[in-house]
Amino acid sequence: MSVTIKDVARVAGVSPSTVSRVLSNHPKISPETVRKVKEAMEALGYHPNIMAKSLVSKSTQTIGLVLPRLVEEFSNPFFSEVLRGMLACANSAGYDVLMSSANNRQEELDSVNRMILGRRVDGIILMAPRKADPLVEKLLEHDFPFALLGRSIEHEDLLCVNNNNVLAAYDATNHLIAQGHTRIGFVSGPPDMVVSEDRLDGYKQALAEAGLTCRPEWIMTAEMLQAGGFHATSMVMNQPERPTAFVVIDDVVAFGFIRQLYEIGLRVPEDVSIVGFNNIMLSELSNPPISTVDIGIYHLGYMTVQLLIRKLSGEEIQQPQLVLPHRLIVRGSSFRPNP
Repeated sequence: MSVTIKDVARVAGVSPSTVSRVLSNHPKISPETVRKVKEAMEALGYHPNIMAKSLVSKSTQTIGLVLPRLVEEFSNPFFSEVLRGMLACANSAGYDVLMSSANNRQEELDSVNRMILGRRVDGIILMAPRKADPLVEKLLEHDFPFALLGRSIEHEDLLCVNNNNVLAAYDATNHLIAQGHTRIGFVSGPPDMVVSEDRLDGYKQALAEAGLTCRPEWIMTAEMLQAGGFHATSMVMNQPERPTAFVVIDDVVAFGFIRQLYEIGLRVPEDVSIVGFNNIMLSELSNPPISTVDIGIYHLGYMTVQLLIRKLSGEEIQQPQLVLPHRLIVRGSSFRPNP
């Protein structure tokens, strides 16, 4: 016979209604009572019926996370690290995370529709928002709780956790300028991503302030994968006049750059200097170690979930847009150019 709330109440010495309040994290239940009830649950092997609970409370205690092209994106350590932060926060707050993968934009919309209309989750997190993002519009249309890891260009009042990516790219570019570089290229991510536009803006601002020309042929676009860096490097290095340094939107893309540079006989940093983004663990272990902008990946994930849960709990959010600090880490891949 399965264990019931009444069994837990009897062992804990409280009423069944008190057990129900503990299960729903009622704020007026004392810590001592919570302890007794949880000890009784553990002793009896009781697990609450989440489906029944959700029917009563109208809460699933679950957050939805939409990840596009899941298999490919998880080859980039950024996504596994940001997910680690999300899961840590969700777990500490008693929430589960329902992760949905998609191969294209229509599948993304279908997935969000299922989450919203089926009430499978209490709120949704979108990662790396795009310009004029249809997922954002869909969630606003249904007035469904959500938060962004990143920011929306069209809706500046949405819940979001982000870096100042304009300033981050500005700092990275200025570091290369300070090293004496005057021919600096930029490798962007997909052009419809907001983070790509922000970092490109920061790169352009730094060049303009230094009186350097922004040359369109030195601005390349790559997918957020190592292969993207490989192909972008091939294209730019075949130009008659090439840059002596690059700001690269992602460390994994930078790995592709370095591999291709070595294949065509150029050395890093002796011939070409590189600064990446994200400070993934492998960036310090590469040869040479990659100079990079640390954006606090784990904390981005953690704080995005925390912000959404605060909203779901009914808290009035005084600061709906959180901007986490970044820091430039200088390693062996950025260096003064040869005379």
